[in-house]
Amino acid sequence: MIALLRYDAALLLRSQRWLPPVLLYAVIVGIGVRAGDPVLDSLGFAAAALLPVTAWLVRVCVNAEPDAARAVAAAAQRPWRVHLAAVATGLFAAVALGAVGTAVTAAISDGPEGAGPVVRTAGSGLIAATACALVGTAVGALCNRPLLRRPGWSVPATALSALAVLVAGGSPANAAVSDLVAASRQGTIPVPWLPLAGAAAAAAVAVGVACAAAARRG
Repeated sequence: MIALLRYDAALLLRSQRWLPPVLLYAVIVGIGVRAGDPVLDSLGFAAAALLPVTAWLVRVCVNAEPDAARAVAAAAQRPWRVHLAAVATGLFAAVALGAVGTAVTAAISDGPEGAGPVVRTAGSGLIAATACALVGTAVGALCNRPLLRRPGWSVPATALSALAVLVAGGSPANAAVSDLVAASRQGTIPVPWLPLAGAAAAAAVAVGVACAAAARRG
């Protein structure tokens, strides 16, 4: 699996297809987060912006290989392992991007003083960002190959689903962002572990479905 992850990471970097989603995230955060804004509100905004970007990165990763190269890799490593590595590469790239976004947002926003509160606040933002990345991974896994192969279906499905899970009341991503915003009003520092657990469960189910489909269809 490590070899597959390295292979997919190299494909992602060489293709430069990571550039549009990363630039989109930078633009959204750059416009929506301003110096001096409440830190938890800003962290919630940055986390929410990561969800559609993650879905996009997952789409890029699962479509990075030509069909012939993917068939060779699947023959050597099993189709579901190849697909899992591609999805995981997109998730890891998104979490790394979210960590950078969280650090920058925490640095420029108006937050608590002292090393301890600052670290806890940034940690809460990183947990929320990870929850959003996991939900975005679920969206990317369900709305792209092998379940939806045609761009005419997969692209709008990915975009609309990312928006839907971001605003839906029962969504772990919505809960994580809402926790940060509510805590900002109350003057507390939340730890959104429950939304993170829900997001991890949703991602596991979605990726499992996609990998099972990859095993059947190749």
